[in-house]
Order: sequence, then structure tokens, then C-alpha cells
Amino acid sequence: MAAQTSSLELADKARGEVADLLDLQLSPLGLAAMDALAPQPGQTIVDIGCGAGQTVQQLASRVGPLGRVIGVDIAPRVLEVARSRTAALGQVQLIQTDAAALALPDKMADGVYSRFGVMALDDPVAAFTNFRRITRRRGGLAFVCWRSLEENELDLVPLQAAGLDIPIDKTPFKFERRDYLLEVLRSAGFAKIEIEAFDARVSSGNLDAMMAVLTKVGALGRLLRETPALISSAEPKLRAVLKAGAVDRDISLKAATWIVSAAA
Repeated sequence: MAAQTSSLELADKARGEVADLLDLQLSPLGLAAMDALAPQPGQTIVDIGCGAGQTVQQLASRVGPLGRVIGVDIAPRVLEVARSRTAALGQVQLIQTDAAALALPDKMADGVYSRFGVMALDDPVAAFTNFRRITRRRGGLAFVCWRSLEENELDLVPLQAAGLDIPIDKTPFKFERRDYLLEVLRSAGFAKIEIEAFDARVSSGNLDAMMAVLTKVGALGRLLRETPALISSAEPKLRAVLKAGAVDRDISLKAATWIVSAAA
């Protein structure tokens, strides 16, 4: 349990340090899922794994001042960033809790949304069943999640560049198989399930910006933050590979995701 807590704390710290750059990278992917949910003015939306709050802000702009957005995340540091970003938004509420145990009232939400906040669920069927419980009849679910590591340059290129022969945590790619994802959502009681592949080249900006993100979060970032002794060897190798592959000032890598939507 102590090692798990330490890992969560390290991830929280890293996400907080690069929140703006990470948001720049992930926003196009999250917005694709938000478009699939299509929140309307006046609706109530629950944002699972809201992180530093960019998606909460984006959802709040769609539901307007008469709507409501409830952001949920287990990580205290990034939630503090979210609180500062959304302080002026009266329709926003932030909750620090494990999303799988979210204790909101039955049928209180018009929609449940997530940008990469659902892959770490220990029991996906139980968690999604809970999300369906809090969603009103005819309400919706939409989220974006990663496909396989092998399809994702965003994680694969940094790992290969660093040349580290170390097993990686495959949790972020839990939903790489479409059939498994479909099985989970059907078991949780969702209907009208649509799972569409969505690929996009994403960037945090220039070489220094991409280095800051890729060495703190993602597959390589986790290895480096949990084994800092590897940084001195991995960083120059990654920098050289990214620099060699740059076609302009900003550096982008392909992200391979699923955009998932369903009805409660």
C-alpha cells in the first residue's frame, strides 16, 4: 500500500508541474470526446478524473451559468490547480475522491465525461455501473481512452528512444481491445455504445516543452519519476530522437485513442 501511495503522489506532483503543457497536448483528444457527449446549456455533467481542471472549464462553457459541472479526481495537487482555475465559475464543484466510489445521488447527471480518467479503475464494470446509476434516463456517457502502446507514438517513441529494458505499467492501455471495452460497458448496463478510433498528432510545443512532459508523465515519465537514476541516461537520448524527428519548431507525436459514447 505504501508503494502504491508513493506512486500516486509522484504522479500527482508530476501532473501538477506540467499541467499547462499537458493540457495543450491532450486538449484536442478530450474535445473530441466532449463533442461526442454534446453537453447542452443547463445540463449537469460529471467529469471523471478531471485533473487540473481544463476539461471542467471547457464543460462549464458548454453548460453555461445555469448548468453544473462536477469534477472528480483522487489527486490533491492537481485538484488545487483545478480549484484556482475554476474559482470564478459558480456552476463548478470539485470533489476529491476515488471515482469508482463516487457517492452522488441516483440519476442526478445528464452526462458523465472523462479525458483519460477511466483506465486506472480496478473494477471497471463496478465503476461504470456506478456512473450509470448517477446518470438520468436518456443521459449520456462519453470518454477518450488510449488504444494500444504499439499504436501510440506518444508513449512508444520516448520508450524506444530511452532504450530502457524495463517492464512498463500497461494500466493506461487497459482498454486497448475494443471487444473488452464493449463487454465492460454492456455489463455495466449501457446501451447504444459507439467506439470509434481517433488518431491525432499532438504536441506540448517546442523541444523543451515536449521533454518536460514526456519525462514526467506517460509511460517513460512514470519509469523516470519512480527510478530517478535513469534520468541522466534517458533524457539526452530522447532529446536527440525528438530533435531529429522535428519538422518545424513544434514537435508532435501520434496519439491513438478510442472515442467512446453510450446511453444510460
